[in-house]
Amino acid sequence: MGESADINSYDVIVIGGGPVGENAADYAIRGSDRTAIIVEHELVGGECSYWACMPSKGLLGPGAALARAAGLGGARERVTGTAPDRDATLGWRDSITHSRDDSSQVEWARGAGIEVIRGHGMIVGDREVVVGDRRLRATQAVVVATGSTASIPPISGLREARPWTSRDATNLVEIPERMVILGGGVVACEAATWLLDLGVRELAMVVRGKSLLPKAEPFVGERVADALTERGADIRFGTEISAVERSDVADTGYGRIHGGPARVTLSGGSGDGADASVLEVDEILVAAGRAPGTRDLGLDAIGVDDKGPLQVDDHMTVPAHPWLYAVGDVNGRVALTHMGKYQGRVAGDVIAARAEGRSIDGSRYTASADRDAIPQVVFTRPEMASVGRTESQAREDGIDVVVAEQDISVAGSYLVDPEHSGRAKLVIDRGRDVLVGATFIGTDTAELVHSATVAIVGEVTLDRLWHAVPSYPTVSEIWLRLLDSVR
Repeated sequence: MGESADINSYDVIVIGGGPVGENAADYAIRGSDRTAIIVEHELVGGECSYWACMPSKGLLGPGAALARAAGLGGARERVTGTAPDRDATLGWRDSITHSRDDSSQVEWARGAGIEVIRGHGMIVGDREVVVGDRRLRATQAVVVATGSTASIPPISGLREARPWTSRDATNLVEIPERMVILGGGVVACEAATWLLDLGVRELAMVVRGKSLLPKAEPFVGERVADALTERGADIRFGTEISAVERSDVADTGYGRIHGGPARVTLSGGSGDGADASVLEVDEILVAAGRAPGTRDLGLDAIGVDDKGPLQVDDHMTVPAHPWLYAVGDVNGRVALTHMGKYQGRVAGDVIAARAEGRSIDGSRYTASADRDAIPQVVFTRPEMASVGRTESQAREDGIDVVVAEQDISVAGSYLVDPEHSGRAKLVIDRGRDVLVGATFIGTDTAELVHSATVAIVGEVTLDRLWHAVPSYPTVSEIWLRLLDSVR
């Protein structure tokens, strides 16, 4: 394998061992004698497995299950409370993440023929990567799959206060009694849901804009905000944190309180209390966006800007560097694990085809779904699922739209939850008679989104969708109601 004592050669080098990088490496060498190596400076399995998707859903699941049981006669009588057991919930989270032990992920990689090396990868030239005292050379491709990191806004005293980021919130060990969350997006809303489940007594959300989940259809943010407010959250819209003061700040580890009480000064908006502009809290969670992980990779050595996301074409190749690929959050196209894995599969297929001298003209080798067919689920209560464009996005794109929108009130939804208060919306391209967007909110709506995704990707006309008969009695009956409204 080695070219010399100092340089080891592989067909594919992947910097970043999360699910996105794993997919790229696997698809690039699967069924061949090609070699691949993953360079990972933390844990193989990445952000999703240990600090994001998996632990967050583990923390959200028990509260959702209790809430659903409490709504159904026969189960309600057996439920003694709607707050999940704190220690058992944290134990379930730890089981899911293997307590941040990545040995099973490393075993999977090696079983797939992928070598793993620990350390920080630096690109030092064309197809060359240095990891500590090892120098690696790729014969085919270098794939950057380094994800993203939480952003801390430049607010006076905020960084010095060592606020929580999403990593702390998903790996919490101590439950603060009083918290403030900066942000109103997916991370902020999901975290608020499980923090209230686990016993945070006072929880304020500081939101610069006018709504939660602002990229979704307007009714989504309204219903999530109503649900959180009903459970005790104090949502401050049109508000910003202007300064933070905190004593006894210490790096106590993930999910532990990082110091004494923090004094958080707010500007704009309004709130209740004698002094609505100042909050005293035990911890601050910053959920104000993420930055692509492009710094300290040596990209400047090959003339690539490292100040923002890596620009790529639809083959996931960095322009002017046909051997260099970037997949997942790092390229700035879509910050969702499943879409990053999709990009990883595309990149892996492209690398394999190029290595074997095959054409890459087919749709299999071109990423298109991450432009206009992006599915997403937000596991709040109620949960939201969407794919494609919202109505406003479709209109901005110049599409002449027809909209079908109504509350989810069918036999299937009643049987799931007699108090079901969901809503659904389809956005339809009038000229082509095809779906371009769909949004659902309510219990069990996450399971509706894939059918909408298939309809959008397959460009199935409404005339054909009319013959896709939903099973009775399920929540998917709402499809019939929506289609019936635009016949």
